Amino acid sequence: MSKMAIKNIPFSPPDITGLEIEEIINTIKSGWITTGPKTKELEVKIADYVNVNNSVCLNSATAALELTLRILGVGPGDEVITSAYTYTASASVINHVGAKIVLVDTAPNSFEMDYSKLADSITGKTKAIIPVDIGGKLCNYDVIFEIINNKKELFKSENELQRLFNRIVVLADSAHAFGSERNGKKCGQIADFTCFSFHAVKNLTTAEGGAVVWPNHLGLDNNWLYNQFMLYSLHGQSKDALAKTKNGAWEYDILFPAYKCNMTDIMASIGLVQLQRYEGLLKRRREIIEIYDRELLDIGVKSLKHYGTNYSSSGHLYMLRIPKITEEIRNEIIIKMADLGISCNVHYKPLPLFTAYKNLGFNIKDYPNAYDQYVNEITLPLHTLLSDEDVNYIVDSLKSVVQSLNIGVL
Repeated sequence: MSKMAIKNIPFSPPDITGLEIEEIINTIKSGWITTGPKTKELEVKIADYVNVNNSVCLNSATAALELTLRILGVGPGDEVITSAYTYTASASVINHVGAKIVLVDTAPNSFEMDYSKLADSITGKTKAIIPVDIGGKLCNYDVIFEIINNKKELFKSENELQRLFNRIVVLADSAHAFGSERNGKKCGQIADFTCFSFHAVKNLTTAEGGAVVWPNHLGLDNNWLYNQFMLYSLHGQSKDALAKTKNGAWEYDILFPAYKCNMTDIMASIGLVQLQRYEGLLKRRREIIEIYDRELLDIGVKSLKHYGTNYSSSGHLYMLRIPKITEEIRNEIIIKMADLGISCNVHYKPLPLFTAYKNLGFNIKDYPNAYDQYVNEITLPLHTLLSDEDVNYIVDSLKSVVQSLNIGVL
């Protein structure tokens, strides 16, 4: 490929148009830039989109996961299970609340946790499971709920909210999966609580940001629960800044020493426009995935399957595995792709490979399937600023690089 043909293709830039910029300017001109009317409007629109009663907007999916654990009363002496194949946020929040992290290996040749090992990991101390909807494809929640219902006799509730569930709570890390569907239900309608990310690299962005939703199958007090999230996210303060602007309403109480992780109206204004555009963004992601699948799968590589008869992914990541290669060759492919102007990534380095998790006692030898998924995984650029020409350039470049290394896949 000649030097003149080299493109510059970033991995996942935000798709921001003049509409988002105009909405940001309007928000700044309004004089209200922190949590206020735009954030509340986005919460309503997210709940409408997911088809649930409530959503809470926060500054990250990490905050959404942690606050949910805290509101559930999960803490020291408890255990929470998540996948070994995920980003650190899925597990670090468990450590933040003082509970024990329990990691489960993936199933063979899968990015999802091994559900038989999940069942074996449940004890009388297990309070929650955090499944990870990696790449935007939803986990098999039917199996997850079947497992926790079969283990119901082990569950020990320690507060009123836990007694209402009377079983392990399913808290989905759906950072990648806003807009995904399975068995006719949208992501957010299935798990007990679902946490979304609106970080800059996500399908729908607010620059930083996240949200938590819940379907309320069990008669939860929605107003109480929403107010708990408000208290936990704003220092335990009994009134937010918007409420304090009402005439004579300056006084407030601090009910407990809480946290600071609210979303701002500037962030929400981006999200409001992104949500208006979202169906078109999902459609474009599917078109790109279909080009990749058509051009790459017949050469012997494997990818995360985003669409099936009973499910539809948000198409967040194009996760590719190249058989018969080592970690070193995978890294060399990424470097050679970068030389051609294409930024690739790896999703994910299993948590037991990191110093923090080694220090917590985890050993990658206990997670062989996760390691096997990792060593030959490459994530190709997948975003809505890619043209068909860009996608074809990526495909041709990958084929050329793989051929040049004599891997024997093609």
